[in-house]
Amino acid sequence: MTIRNKIIAFGMAAITVLYGCGDAQTSDQTVNEQTTGTTSGSKQKATTATETKTILFFGNSLTAGYGLEGTEEAFPALIQQKIDSLGLPYKAVNAGLSGETTAGGKSRIDWLLKKQQVDVFVLELGANDGLRGISTDETYANLKAIIEKVRANNPDVQVVLTGMQMPPSMGQKYTEEFRQVFTRIAEEENVALVPFLLEGVGGVADLNQEDGIHPTAEGQHILAKNVWAVLGPMLQEQATASEV
Repeated sequence: MTIRNKIIAFGMAAITVLYGCGDAQTSDQTVNEQTTGTTSGSKQKATTATETKTILFFGNSLTAGYGLEGTEEAFPALIQQKIDSLGLPYKAVNAGLSGETTAGGKSRIDWLLKKQQVDVFVLELGANDGLRGISTDETYANLKAIIEKVRANNPDVQVVLTGMQMPPSMGQKYTEEFRQVFTRIAEEENVALVPFLLEGVGGVADLNQEDGIHPTAEGQHILAKNVWAVLGPMLQEQATASEV
């Protein structure tokens, strides 16, 4: 199957599934927020001398680990495992909420920021906007507003934005404008960008659940690698700088 056909297949499934399950859950689902891993043994000794910092993963069902046995199979927890293996002083908090749009995220972020200090912010929102055909100007404005709120809470926060793409079935003009939302924000706000969170997973049947859109546990490992390629060097650089 060509990449184009994979994206089309991914998009058609996404339109019917992500849109539907999101609406069904947003009214009664509590925020899926928890620490995704703990540091133990020798790795804990390596981090006790340095204050542990918080990484907030703020997103939708992809972050929440929809359809998996638990959040321990979602990519934030897998990244925590990598962090622990390297003895880095960070804890990952999964604040994913299935069905979340950028508008919902703009409202929800205030509550989370009141609860804790955020040192690294991974923003994974926008897919539900795109699949619903929401104006790209609105998505752009909401994502910018979220970043501004996080920076107002902590001017030193490091931000990682995960890019998303829409299938050709959404129309050439819309798909291109949607893709550019993430690159524009990354440039204008000077934040790190994961070009496409679902790279290597979107449209690959074996890496997605029966709904054809939400990654399997194996697919989540690839999402973790995609994010770690950008987040990892940032954390390691910060850890090294704090030791100097």
